[in-house]
Amino acid sequence: MAVDVLSVTSRALSFLALFQAAGIALFLALREQPLPNTERRLRRIGTLAALLAAALCLAHYLLEAARMSGELSGLFDTALQSTVLRSAVSATLSWRLLGLVLIVGGLWFQGTAARTAGVIGVVVVLASFTFVGHTSKEAVRWLLSPVLLVHLCAVAFWYGSLLPLSLVSAREPPQTAGSVVQEFSARAVRLVPVLLLAGLILAAVLLPNVTALHRPYGELLLAKVVGFCVLMLFAAMNRWRFGPALRLGDRTAGRRFRQVVGAEFVLLATVLCVTAVMTTFFSPEG
Repeated sequence: MAVDVLSVTSRALSFLALFQAAGIALFLALREQPLPNTERRLRRIGTLAALLAAALCLAHYLLEAARMSGELSGLFDTALQSTVLRSAVSATLSWRLLGLVLIVGGLWFQGTAARTAGVIGVVVVLASFTFVGHTSKEAVRWLLSPVLLVHLCAVAFWYGSLLPLSLVSAREPPQTAGSVVQEFSARAVRLVPVLLLAGLILAAVLLPNVTALHRPYGELLLAKVVGFCVLMLFAAMNRWRFGPALRLGDRTAGRRFRQVVGAEFVLLATVLCVTAVMTTFFSPEG
């Protein structure tokens, strides 16, 4: 039990760090104007998130052998570690570490080449999620893998942009902050149907029947749907109310905007942690 707790904790925390690093890389790559008061700090935060993600991914990988044995002593079992090394978990770790190296390179250096390397790193990191899990075992993997990748890219951009948006709203001039929020909102509007459609396709293929919604996997999936609906309410508040007021230099609006963004951040972080739990301990078939 202790091994399982350590494993799922390291996995959940690695999700948070991975998506934060990937999201910041995407946010900076897609920005349409300079952020002199924020960009350097974002690059540091993204780099630290990437390094933390690498450490957590390695910890989760090492714990796989312990989970197989049911005891922490499995960490030192060379036969079990060899088994893990030959599994898809090893390939997943390799891709994530490679992607994180590219992300760090994209954050440390400037220019088109660095920006492109960072985006490629994001795709490599998120593509690693298609190697393991329920989608990797389905007969229609050819459909689920690209759908899952698109879904994860949308989540990474949204989740990873929230911290930058909060910092920009606090550190940049109102006009700049308002423009950045407006740009993000315009992209987020296009992401909503992508997230919804991809989620529906994944659920329709993975769930064997409607009654599966009454099992642990289905119940956690419904909890994620509720979280998505609440997220839309928060996003609408910032798009139509606090975002425009922020551009006009309303300090109260800026504070409210950051509060709502903070709520979005906590909500999406919770959803990522729920995803780590449901994909570790449960399956769609029950």
